[in-house]
Amino acid sequence: MRKQNDKIELMAPAGSWEALQAAIDNGADSVYFGVEQLNMRAVSSINFELDDLPEIVRRCEQNGVRSYLTLNTIVYDHDLLMAKKLIKAAKDAGVSAVIVADQAVMFMAREAGLEVHISTQINITNVETLKFYSTFADTMVLSRELSLRQVKHITEQIEKQQIKGPSGRLVEIEIFGHGALCMAVSGKCHMSLHTYNSSANRGACKQNCRKPYIVIDKESGIELEIDNEYIMSPKDLMVLDFLDQVKDAGVSVLKIEGRGRAPEYVATTVKTYREAIDALYDGTFTPERIEKWIERLATVYNRGFWSGYYLGKKLGEWTTPGSHATQKKIYLGKGWHYYPKAQVAEFKMEAFDLKQGDKILITGPTTGVVEKVIEQMYVNDQPGTQAKKGDIVSIKIDKKIRPADKLYKLVKNEMS
Repeated sequence: MRKQNDKIELMAPAGSWEALQAAIDNGADSVYFGVEQLNMRAVSSINFELDDLPEIVRRCEQNGVRSYLTLNTIVYDHDLLMAKKLIKAAKDAGVSAVIVADQAVMFMAREAGLEVHISTQINITNVETLKFYSTFADTMVLSRELSLRQVKHITEQIEKQQIKGPSGRLVEIEIFGHGALCMAVSGKCHMSLHTYNSSANRGACKQNCRKPYIVIDKESGIELEIDNEYIMSPKDLMVLDFLDQVKDAGVSVLKIEGRGRAPEYVATTVKTYREAIDALYDGTFTPERIEKWIERLATVYNRGFWSGYYLGKKLGEWTTPGSHATQKKIYLGKGWHYYPKAQVAEFKMEAFDLKQGDKILITGPTTGVVEKVIEQMYVNDQPGTQAKKGDIVSIKIDKKIRPADKLYKLVKNEMS
Protein backbone atom coordinates (compact mmCIF):
# COMPACT_ATOMS: atom_id res chain seq x y z
CA MET A 1 0.00 0.00 0.00
CA ARG A 2 1.37 3.41 -0.96
CA LYS A 3 1.77 6.11 1.68
CA GLN A 4 -1.20 8.44 1.74
CA ASN A 5 -0.79 12.22 1.36
CA ASP A 6 2.02 11.60 -1.14
CA LYS A 7 1.94 12.90 -4.69
CA ILE A 8 -0.55 11.41 -7.12
CA GLU A 9 0.73 7.95 -8.03
CA LEU A 10 1.62 7.70 -11.73
CA MET A 11 0.65 4.28 -13.06
CA ALA A 12 2.06 3.13 -16.41
CA PRO A 13 1.18 0.35 -18.87
CA ALA A 14 3.64 -2.47 -19.52
CA GLY A 15 2.66 -4.58 -22.51
CA SER A 16 6.23 -5.71 -23.24
CA TRP A 17 9.69 -5.81 -21.67
CA GLU A 18 10.59 -2.68 -23.63
CA ALA A 19 7.55 -0.82 -22.29
CA LEU A 20 8.19 -2.06 -18.74
CA GLN A 21 11.72 -0.70 -18.77
CA ALA A 22 10.59 2.54 -20.40
CA ALA A 23 8.02 3.06 -17.65
CA ILE A 24 10.58 2.44 -14.92
CA ASP A 25 13.23 4.65 -16.52
CA ASN A 26 10.88 7.58 -17.05
CA GLY A 27 9.49 7.92 -13.56
CA ALA A 28 6.44 5.66 -13.15
CA ASP A 29 5.43 4.98 -9.55
CA SER A 30 3.72 1.74 -10.55
CA VAL A 31 3.17 -0.45 -13.60
CA TYR A 32 0.33 -2.75 -14.60
CA PHE A 33 0.68 -5.76 -16.85
CA GLY A 34 -0.99 -8.98 -17.94
CA VAL A 35 0.27 -12.54 -17.76
CA GLU A 36 -0.97 -14.96 -20.41
CA GLN A 37 -4.78 -14.75 -20.34
CA LEU A 38 -7.59 -13.36 -18.13
CA ASN A 39 -6.62 -9.72 -18.72
CA MET A 40 -8.22 -7.07 -20.92
CA ARG A 41 -5.28 -6.98 -23.33
CA ALA A 42 -4.94 -10.74 -23.75
CA VAL A 43 -4.70 -10.33 -27.52
CA SER A 44 -3.55 -6.78 -28.32
CA SER A 45 -0.37 -6.70 -26.23
CA ILE A 46 2.59 -9.07 -25.93
CA ASN A 47 1.59 -10.55 -22.61
CA PHE A 48 4.20 -11.86 -20.23
CA GLU A 49 4.54 -15.53 -19.32
CA LEU A 50 4.01 -16.90 -15.83
CA ASP A 51 7.74 -17.47 -15.43
CA ASP A 52 8.37 -13.76 -16.13
CA LEU A 53 6.74 -12.63 -12.88
CA PRO A 54 9.87 -12.84 -10.65
CA GLU A 55 11.92 -10.76 -13.11
CA ILE A 56 9.14 -8.18 -13.50
CA VAL A 57 8.91 -7.80 -9.73
CA ARG A 58 12.70 -7.71 -9.38
CA ARG A 59 13.03 -4.86 -11.86
CA CYS A 60 10.21 -2.96 -10.18
CA GLU A 61 11.42 -3.43 -6.62
CA GLN A 62 14.97 -2.49 -7.60
CA ASN A 63 13.61 0.89 -8.69
CA GLY A 64 10.97 1.43 -6.00
CA VAL A 65 8.11 0.82 -8.45
CA ARG A 66 4.93 -1.04 -7.47
CA SER A 67 3.76 -3.94 -9.67
CA TYR A 68 0.11 -4.64 -10.48
CA LEU A 69 -1.10 -7.81 -12.21
CA THR A 70 -4.32 -7.41 -14.20
CA LEU A 71 -6.87 -10.20 -13.78
CA ASN A 72 -9.88 -8.21 -14.88
CA THR A 73 -11.76 -10.16 -17.56
CA ILE A 74 -15.00 -12.07 -17.32
CA VAL A 75 -14.11 -15.40 -15.69
CA TYR A 76 -15.93 -18.64 -16.53
CA ASP A 77 -15.89 -21.86 -14.50
CA HIS A 78 -13.20 -23.35 -16.70
CA ASP A 79 -10.99 -20.31 -15.94
CA LEU A 80 -11.01 -20.70 -12.16
CA LEU A 81 -8.03 -23.05 -11.99
CA MET A 82 -6.00 -20.67 -14.15
CA ALA A 83 -7.06 -17.73 -11.96
CA LYS A 84 -5.90 -19.57 -8.83
CA LYS A 85 -2.63 -20.44 -10.53
CA LEU A 86 -1.99 -16.82 -11.52
CA ILE A 87 -2.83 -15.53 -8.05
CA LYS A 88 -0.53 -18.04 -6.37
CA ALA A 89 2.27 -17.12 -8.79
CA ALA A 90 1.68 -13.42 -8.12
CA LYS A 91 1.82 -13.98 -4.37
CA ASP A 92 4.97 -16.09 -4.61
CA ALA A 93 6.68 -13.51 -6.84
CA GLY A 94 5.81 -10.61 -4.54
CA VAL A 95 3.49 -8.69 -6.88
CA SER A 96 2.24 -5.55 -5.13
CA ALA A 97 -1.45 -5.99 -6.01
CA VAL A 98 -3.90 -7.57 -8.45
CA ILE A 99 -6.49 -5.62 -10.45
CA VAL A 100 -9.73 -7.62 -10.57
CA ALA A 101 -13.31 -7.39 -11.81
CA ASP A 102 -14.75 -10.79 -10.92
CA GLN A 103 -15.98 -11.48 -7.40
CA ALA A 104 -14.55 -15.01 -7.38
CA VAL A 105 -11.11 -13.63 -8.19
CA MET A 106 -11.52 -11.04 -5.43
CA PHE A 107 -12.11 -13.84 -2.91
CA MET A 108 -9.13 -15.81 -4.20
CA ALA A 109 -6.82 -12.81 -3.99
CA ARG A 110 -7.94 -11.86 -0.49
CA GLU A 111 -7.56 -15.47 0.71
CA ALA A 112 -4.02 -15.46 -0.71
CA GLY A 113 -3.22 -12.27 1.17
CA LEU A 114 -2.80 -10.15 -1.96
CA GLU A 115 -3.73 -6.48 -2.10
CA VAL A 116 -6.78 -6.02 -4.35
CA HIS A 117 -7.60 -3.15 -6.69
CA ILE A 118 -11.06 -2.96 -8.24
CA SER A 119 -11.08 -2.59 -12.05
CA THR A 120 -13.16 0.00 -13.88
CA GLN A 121 -15.07 -3.00 -15.32
CA ILE A 122 -17.01 -3.12 -12.04
CA ASN A 123 -18.49 0.33 -12.80
CA ILE A 124 -18.32 1.98 -9.39
CA THR A 125 -20.36 5.17 -9.71
CA ASN A 126 -21.41 5.97 -6.12
CA VAL A 127 -20.09 5.88 -2.58
CA GLU A 128 -22.39 3.08 -1.36
CA THR A 129 -21.08 0.69 -4.03
CA LEU A 130 -17.56 1.73 -3.10
CA LYS A 131 -18.34 1.03 0.55
CA PHE A 132 -19.50 -2.49 -0.38
CA TYR A 133 -16.27 -3.28 -2.23
CA SER A 134 -14.11 -1.78 0.52
CA THR A 135 -14.44 -5.16 2.24
CA PHE A 136 -12.15 -6.54 -0.45
CA ALA A 137 -10.11 -3.70 -1.94
CA ASP A 138 -7.81 -0.86 -0.94
CA THR A 139 -7.86 0.95 -4.30
CA MET A 140 -10.76 1.38 -6.69
CA VAL A 141 -10.85 2.53 -10.30
CA LEU A 142 -14.05 4.51 -10.70
CA SER A 143 -16.30 4.26 -13.74
CA ARG A 144 -14.80 6.16 -16.67
CA GLU A 145 -18.07 8.02 -17.25
CA LEU A 146 -17.94 10.10 -14.05
CA SER A 147 -17.19 13.81 -13.97
CA LEU A 148 -14.48 15.19 -11.67
CA ARG A 149 -17.27 16.75 -9.62
CA GLN A 150 -18.69 13.28 -9.00
CA VAL A 151 -15.22 11.89 -8.28
CA LYS A 152 -14.62 14.65 -5.73
CA HIS A 153 -17.89 13.89 -3.96
CA ILE A 154 -16.84 10.24 -3.58
CA THR A 155 -13.35 11.09 -2.25
CA GLU A 156 -14.87 13.57 0.21
CA GLN A 157 -17.27 10.90 1.47
CA ILE A 158 -14.39 8.42 1.88
CA GLU A 159 -12.75 10.95 4.21
CA LYS A 160 -15.96 11.97 5.96
CA GLN A 161 -17.20 8.41 6.53
CA GLN A 162 -13.69 7.04 7.09
CA ILE A 163 -14.20 4.25 4.54
CA LYS A 164 -11.24 1.91 4.85
CA GLY A 165 -10.02 -1.09 2.91
CA PRO A 166 -8.65 -4.39 4.28
CA SER A 167 -5.31 -2.72 5.02
CA GLY A 168 -6.95 -0.39 7.52
CA ARG A 169 -6.15 2.68 5.40
CA LEU A 170 -8.67 4.92 3.70
CA VAL A 171 -9.74 3.62 0.30
CA GLU A 172 -7.81 5.26 -2.53
CA ILE A 173 -9.32 6.35 -5.83
CA GLU A 174 -7.74 5.70 -9.22
CA ILE A 175 -8.87 7.19 -12.52
CA PHE A 176 -7.87 6.85 -16.16
CA GLY A 177 -5.80 9.89 -17.10
CA HIS A 178 -4.49 9.36 -20.62
CA GLY A 179 -4.95 7.10 -23.61
CA ALA A 180 -7.59 5.29 -25.63
CA LEU A 181 -11.24 5.48 -24.72
CA CYS A 182 -13.96 3.03 -25.75
CA MET A 183 -17.51 3.97 -26.72
CA ALA A 184 -18.84 1.30 -24.33
CA VAL A 185 -19.60 1.94 -20.65
CA SER A 186 -16.22 1.49 -18.97
CA GLY A 187 -15.16 -0.89 -21.71
CA LYS A 188 -18.12 -3.28 -21.48
CA CYS A 189 -18.71 -3.78 -25.20
CA HIS A 190 -20.37 -6.68 -27.03
CA MET A 191 -19.84 -5.58 -30.65
CA SER A 192 -16.74 -7.69 -31.15
CA LEU A 193 -18.44 -10.75 -29.67
CA HIS A 194 -21.51 -10.20 -31.85
CA THR A 195 -19.64 -9.80 -35.13
CA TYR A 196 -16.50 -11.93 -34.68
CA ASN A 197 -17.34 -14.21 -31.73
CA SER A 198 -14.31 -12.55 -30.11
CA SER A 199 -15.14 -11.07 -26.71
CA ALA A 200 -13.81 -7.66 -25.73
CA ASN A 201 -14.61 -8.56 -22.15
CA ARG A 202 -12.23 -11.49 -22.44
CA GLY A 203 -9.39 -9.34 -23.76
CA ALA A 204 -10.00 -10.12 -27.45
CA CYS A 205 -11.58 -6.94 -28.83
CA LYS A 206 -11.52 -6.60 -32.63
CA GLN A 207 -12.05 -2.83 -32.35
CA ASN A 208 -15.20 -2.61 -34.49
CA CYS A 209 -15.65 0.98 -33.36
CA ARG A 210 -12.35 2.06 -34.94
CA LYS A 211 -13.41 1.05 -38.48
CA PRO A 212 -15.06 3.00 -41.34
CA TYR A 213 -18.71 2.26 -42.10
CA ILE A 214 -21.10 2.84 -44.99
CA VAL A 215 -24.72 3.81 -44.23
CA ILE A 216 -27.34 2.48 -46.67
CA ASP A 217 -30.82 3.94 -47.12
CA LYS A 218 -32.92 0.75 -47.20
CA GLU A 219 -35.69 2.37 -49.29
CA SER A 220 -33.58 3.92 -52.04
CA GLY A 221 -30.43 1.82 -51.74
CA ILE A 222 -28.30 5.00 -51.61
CA GLU A 223 -25.00 4.47 -49.81
CA LEU A 224 -23.32 7.14 -47.67
CA GLU A 225 -19.74 6.73 -46.47
CA ILE A 226 -19.03 8.33 -43.11
CA ASP A 227 -15.54 9.66 -43.77
CA ASN A 228 -15.19 12.79 -41.65
CA GLU A 229 -15.60 11.19 -38.22
CA TYR A 230 -15.53 7.66 -36.87
CA ILE A 231 -18.74 8.13 -34.91
CA MET A 232 -18.10 5.21 -32.53
CA SER A 233 -14.39 5.86 -31.99
CA PRO A 234 -13.61 8.55 -29.38
CA LYS A 235 -10.48 10.65 -29.33
CA ASP A 236 -7.84 9.74 -26.75
CA LEU A 237 -8.30 10.96 -23.21
CA MET A 238 -5.89 13.58 -21.86
CA VAL A 239 -6.10 15.25 -18.45
CA LEU A 240 -2.70 16.96 -18.47
CA ASP A 241 -4.06 20.47 -19.00
CA PHE A 242 -6.41 20.20 -16.01
CA LEU A 243 -4.23 18.03 -13.80
CA ASP A 244 -4.67 20.56 -11.00
CA GLN A 245 -8.41 19.81 -10.98
CA VAL A 246 -7.66 16.07 -10.87
CA LYS A 247 -5.51 16.66 -7.79
CA ASP A 248 -8.23 18.83 -6.24
CA ALA A 249 -10.75 16.01 -6.78
CA GLY A 250 -8.77 13.83 -4.36
CA VAL A 251 -7.50 11.31 -6.91
CA SER A 252 -4.69 9.11 -5.54
CA VAL A 253 -3.68 7.18 -8.67
CA LEU A 254 -3.53 8.39 -12.28
CA LYS A 255 -3.51 5.60 -14.84
CA ILE A 256 -2.05 5.85 -18.34
CA GLU A 257 -3.75 3.51 -20.82
CA GLY A 258 -1.69 1.76 -23.48
CA ARG A 259 -0.54 -1.83 -22.97
CA GLY A 260 -1.06 -2.37 -26.69
CA ARG A 261 1.03 0.65 -27.70
CA ALA A 262 4.71 0.99 -28.51
CA PRO A 263 7.41 1.47 -25.85
CA GLU A 264 8.17 5.01 -27.05
CA TYR A 265 4.53 5.89 -26.31
CA VAL A 266 5.05 4.66 -22.75
CA ALA A 267 8.33 6.53 -22.41
CA THR A 268 6.93 9.82 -23.69
CA THR A 269 3.63 9.78 -21.79
CA VAL A 270 5.21 8.68 -18.51
CA LYS A 271 8.00 11.24 -18.75
CA THR A 272 5.52 14.00 -19.55
CA TYR A 273 3.04 13.20 -16.79
CA ARG A 274 5.92 12.68 -14.34
CA GLU A 275 7.11 16.22 -15.01
CA ALA A 276 3.56 17.60 -14.82
CA ILE A 277 2.71 15.87 -11.52
CA ASP A 278 5.99 17.04 -9.99
CA ALA A 279 5.25 20.57 -11.22
CA LEU A 280 1.87 20.50 -9.48
CA TYR A 281 3.60 20.05 -6.15
CA ASP A 282 6.51 22.45 -6.62
CA GLY A 283 4.50 25.37 -8.01
CA THR A 284 5.74 25.26 -11.62
CA PHE A 285 2.57 23.96 -13.30
CA THR A 286 2.26 26.85 -15.76
CA PRO A 287 0.36 27.40 -19.05
CA GLU A 288 3.67 27.65 -20.90
CA ARG A 289 4.85 24.27 -19.62
CA ILE A 290 1.45 22.70 -20.28
CA GLU A 291 1.66 23.79 -23.93
CA LYS A 292 5.11 22.18 -24.30
CA TRP A 293 3.96 18.99 -22.59
CA ILE A 294 0.96 18.65 -24.92
CA GLU A 295 3.23 19.14 -27.94
CA ARG A 296 5.40 16.29 -26.66
CA LEU A 297 2.41 14.00 -26.06
CA ALA A 298 1.31 14.63 -29.65
CA THR A 299 4.57 13.18 -31.03
CA VAL A 300 3.57 9.60 -30.20
CA TYR A 301 0.55 7.54 -31.20
CA ASN A 302 -2.75 9.27 -30.50
CA ARG A 303 -6.19 9.70 -32.03
CA GLY A 304 -6.42 13.35 -31.07
CA PHE A 305 -7.13 14.47 -27.50
CA TRP A 306 -10.18 15.40 -25.45
CA SER A 307 -11.08 15.66 -21.77
CA GLY A 308 -13.41 12.68 -21.64
CA TYR A 309 -16.37 13.10 -19.32
CA TYR A 310 -14.41 14.71 -16.50
CA LEU A 311 -15.25 18.36 -17.14
CA GLY A 312 -18.93 17.83 -17.94
CA LYS A 313 -18.56 19.27 -21.42
CA LYS A 314 -19.85 17.91 -24.71
CA LEU A 315 -20.02 14.13 -24.47
CA GLY A 316 -18.29 12.26 -27.25
CA GLU A 317 -15.56 13.78 -29.39
CA TRP A 318 -14.92 11.44 -32.29
CA THR A 319 -11.64 10.79 -34.02
CA THR A 320 -10.63 10.44 -37.66
CA PRO A 321 -8.72 7.44 -39.10
CA GLY A 322 -5.26 6.43 -37.89
CA SER A 323 -2.75 8.03 -35.58
CA HIS A 324 -2.46 11.79 -35.24
CA ALA A 325 1.14 11.56 -34.01
CA THR A 326 3.33 14.42 -35.21
CA GLN A 327 6.31 12.13 -35.74
CA LYS A 328 6.82 8.56 -36.90
CA LYS A 329 9.62 6.01 -36.68
CA ILE A 330 11.46 4.34 -39.56
CA TYR A 331 13.31 1.08 -38.91
CA LEU A 332 17.04 1.28 -39.66
CA GLY A 333 18.79 -1.69 -38.08
CA LYS A 334 19.71 -3.58 -34.93
CA GLY A 335 22.31 -3.58 -32.17
CA TRP A 336 25.71 -4.96 -33.10
CA HIS A 337 28.17 -4.30 -30.26
CA TYR A 338 28.63 -2.06 -27.24
CA TYR A 339 31.88 -0.71 -25.77
CA PRO A 340 31.10 0.14 -22.12
CA LYS A 341 34.33 2.04 -21.35
CA ALA A 342 33.95 4.34 -24.34
CA GLN A 343 30.11 4.27 -24.09
CA VAL A 344 29.87 3.65 -27.81
CA ALA A 345 27.16 1.54 -29.47
CA GLU A 346 27.47 -0.09 -32.87
CA PHE A 347 24.46 -0.80 -35.07
CA LYS A 348 24.15 -2.83 -38.26
CA MET A 349 22.24 -0.79 -40.84
CA GLU A 350 19.59 -2.94 -42.53
CA ALA A 351 17.37 -0.35 -44.18
CA PHE A 352 17.33 3.31 -45.27
CA ASP A 353 20.01 5.83 -44.37
CA LEU A 354 21.08 7.75 -41.30
CA LYS A 355 22.92 11.05 -41.15
CA GLN A 356 24.40 13.41 -38.60
CA GLY A 357 21.68 15.57 -37.02
CA ASP A 358 18.98 12.88 -37.29
CA LYS A 359 16.88 12.03 -34.24
CA ILE A 360 17.03 8.34 -33.39
CA LEU A 361 15.02 5.94 -31.25
CA ILE A 362 16.42 2.74 -29.74
CA THR A 363 14.21 0.13 -28.09
CA GLY A 364 15.06 -3.16 -26.39
CA PRO A 365 13.80 -5.58 -23.72
CA THR A 366 16.46 -4.46 -21.23
CA THR A 367 17.34 -1.10 -22.75
CA GLY A 368 13.76 0.20 -22.72
CA VAL A 369 13.65 3.39 -24.80
CA VAL A 370 16.46 5.77 -25.75
CA GLU A 371 15.96 8.91 -27.84
CA LYS A 372 18.72 11.27 -28.94
CA VAL A 373 19.95 13.48 -31.75
CA ILE A 374 23.14 12.27 -33.46
CA GLU A 375 25.80 14.90 -32.97
CA GLN A 376 28.72 12.72 -34.04
CA MET A 377 28.99 9.31 -35.70
CA TYR A 378 31.46 6.82 -37.10
CA VAL A 379 30.71 4.73 -40.19
CA ASN A 380 32.66 1.49 -40.62
CA ASP A 381 35.19 2.71 -38.00
CA GLN A 382 35.78 6.01 -39.81
CA PRO A 383 34.43 9.48 -38.96
CA GLY A 384 31.36 10.07 -41.11
CA THR A 385 28.18 12.08 -41.57
CA GLN A 386 25.99 9.48 -43.29
CA ALA A 387 25.42 5.72 -43.05
CA LYS A 388 23.62 3.49 -45.52
CA LYS A 389 22.27 -0.06 -45.65
CA GLY A 390 25.02 -2.56 -44.85
CA ASP A 391 27.16 -0.09 -42.88
CA ILE A 392 28.17 -0.42 -39.23
CA VAL A 393 27.44 2.88 -37.54
CA SER A 394 28.95 3.86 -34.15
CA ILE A 395 27.20 6.34 -31.86
CA LYS A 396 27.98 7.65 -28.38
CA ILE A 397 25.28 6.34 -26.00
CA ASP A 398 25.52 6.16 -22.21
CA LYS A 399 23.28 3.10 -21.93
CA LYS A 400 24.31 -0.44 -22.79
CA ILE A 401 22.99 -1.56 -26.17
CA ARG A 402 22.32 -5.23 -26.94
CA PRO A 403 21.88 -7.32 -30.13
CA ALA A 404 18.12 -7.52 -29.50
CA ASP A 405 17.82 -3.72 -29.63
CA LYS A 406 16.26 -2.02 -32.65
CA LEU A 407 17.35 1.29 -34.16
CA TYR A 408 14.84 3.70 -35.70
CA LYS A 409 14.94 7.18 -37.17
CA LEU A 410 12.28 9.63 -35.97
CA VAL A 411 10.89 11.91 -38.67
CA LYS A 412 8.05 14.36 -38.97
CA ASN A 413 4.74 12.70 -39.80
CA GLU A 414 3.35 14.63 -42.75
CA MET A 415 -0.05 12.93 -42.30
CA SER A 416 -0.66 14.37 -38.81
